[in-house]
Amino acid sequence: MLIAHRIRLNPNNVQATYLARAAGIARFAYNWALAEWQRQYEARKANPALPTPSQLALRRQINAIKREQFPWMLEVTKNAPQMAIIQLGEAFKNFFARRARYPTFRKKGQHDRFTLTNDQFRLDGKRIQIPKLGWVRMREDLRFAGRIVSATVSRRANRWDVSITVDTVEASHLPPAENQGAVGLDLGVSALATLSNGEVWTGPKALRTLLERLRRLSRSLSRKVKGSRNRTKAKLKLARLHARIGNLRRDGLHQLTSSIARRFHTIGIEDLNVRGMLGNRNLARAIAGMGWYELRRQLTYKATWRGGRVVAVDRWYPSSKTCSICGHLLDRLDLGARRWTCPDCGTVHDRDVNAAVNLKNKAVSSTATACGGAGAGAVRKHGAKPAPVKQESSSRQV
Repeated sequence: MLIAHRIRLNPNNVQATYLARAAGIARFAYNWALAEWQRQYEARKANPALPTPSQLALRRQINAIKREQFPWMLEVTKNAPQMAIIQLGEAFKNFFARRARYPTFRKKGQHDRFTLTNDQFRLDGKRIQIPKLGWVRMREDLRFAGRIVSATVSRRANRWDVSITVDTVEASHLPPAENQGAVGLDLGVSALATLSNGEVWTGPKALRTLLERLRRLSRSLSRKVKGSRNRTKAKLKLARLHARIGNLRRDGLHQLTSSIARRFHTIGIEDLNVRGMLGNRNLARAIAGMGWYELRRQLTYKATWRGGRVVAVDRWYPSSKTCSICGHLLDRLDLGARRWTCPDCGTVHDRDVNAAVNLKNKAVSSTATACGGAGAGAVRKHGAKPAPVKQESSSRQV
């Protein structure tokens, strides 16, 4: 099992300069290889006898010319340009497999990173040794035990981190898991998540809290003269604030997903079309600030670590409009109706809790079906193009 541990670095000025240079060389190698790949691909269209471009051929090509054309590449570890070209090859592989978009050129300040293979660095407590640089201090020790695979050094704002990937045999770093059965998870914008047992997680809402400061720093940056020192300082302040918002969001998501994965073995969650829902200009910022996709990603791998299971219930399932007691389906439920009474059994439902209970029941029934028992599956196939919102919602209804 591969686990990555991100650790903050404490480089001095000389070391930070080296890290920035290595990241710049990795970015240059990636962009050079992408441009060369495109050139060779177009040339092969005119002459099919030419070889197909590949990351291995590009690495050999840059090794043959870098001493004469790019001698400054020799100032940093050889892994910086080599691993960047290998990553380009993986990007094209994902593109041809329809798992990702066509690779784009990396930009300075947005893609400042380089990767080291496990034979090019050493760890000693709270230190990491990088080729042609020496020992750099880390904020903490590596938490996981196992075979170290790689390390990626990256910069966010003006802070450097190292993400160390470890191949562990078992999840021994986790505390003993509880067993509270199954749970349903209903996601929202007023509250991040509502559980079927009645728990409500509001979430940090970092973007909404810091939005006014974000606007003020953005306006300040727009007024600065391009190329001036003041613009550089304003840009750094804005980048730090963006990093803080991202850190607060991730911390809240980690607390929620860790709590759920530790307590429940079967977790029901909606298979939301988040990208489509972001097309709603009235809710896009609130949805993006919650981080629904990241929540599902974290919940999936944390449940897998503990032997649990995340069941993605069909996005067309009307969880909010279905009575979790008798199964009655409402014809209409307004967006503003947070509580409703079932006309058949008379049960008064909290909208979000009722949806979470229905998701839990669907997850349990799908688990029983997978094990050979009775129940309905959680996902159906549809021939029509999926809508950008859930089935029970429209511009005026939910």
